[in-house]
Amino acid sequence: MMLYEKKLTSKQIFDGKVVKLFVDTVELPDGKEAIREIVRHPGAVCVIPVTPEGEVIMVKQYRYAFEQIMLESPAGKLEPGEDPLEAVKRELEEESGVVAGNIEYMGEIFTTVAIFDEKIHAYLATDLVYKNAHPDEDEFLEVEKIPLSTLVDMVMNGEIKDSKTQICILKAHKLLSERSK
Repeated sequence: MMLYEKKLTSKQIFDGKVVKLFVDTVELPDGKEAIREIVRHPGAVCVIPVTPEGEVIMVKQYRYAFEQIMLESPAGKLEPGEDPLEAVKRELEEESGVVAGNIEYMGEIFTTVAIFDEKIHAYLATDLVYKNAHPDEDEFLEVEKIPLSTLVDMVMNGEIKDSKTQICILKAHKLLSERSK
């Protein structure tokens, strides 16, 4: 069975600072029409910076949508045309004051596949050099170092709710565990 949907029309109904909202009419595989609401996002990066002691540099910040403080991996959105590797270097230094001697790609994360086209590029950073953090003007963060093994436990028991952070922690743990065998 054919699973593809063909876009027939697309109308932008919101143009925000970060996202754009479209209402599309599509033709379904059976020939019928349906409406799809799509949030377009420029993409983002996230990184798990790991110290030689096995600690991860994490950030805490208030997330307005959930009205709570979240523990997250350093991350940020891509600027138009920006290379994800350059973006992760920028975000790592801005948010945590760290420059990495080694940055390794861990793959893409699609956050909410039914309605959101955001693609997050995930990285593992090692060989860290400490500098000064300089977050964006509207960004208020606390930086913490937490053992990677503790973070895995926090993911598994539901203490870390942010999906990109969960995925990145588990991927980094698996990669580093396989290397230490």
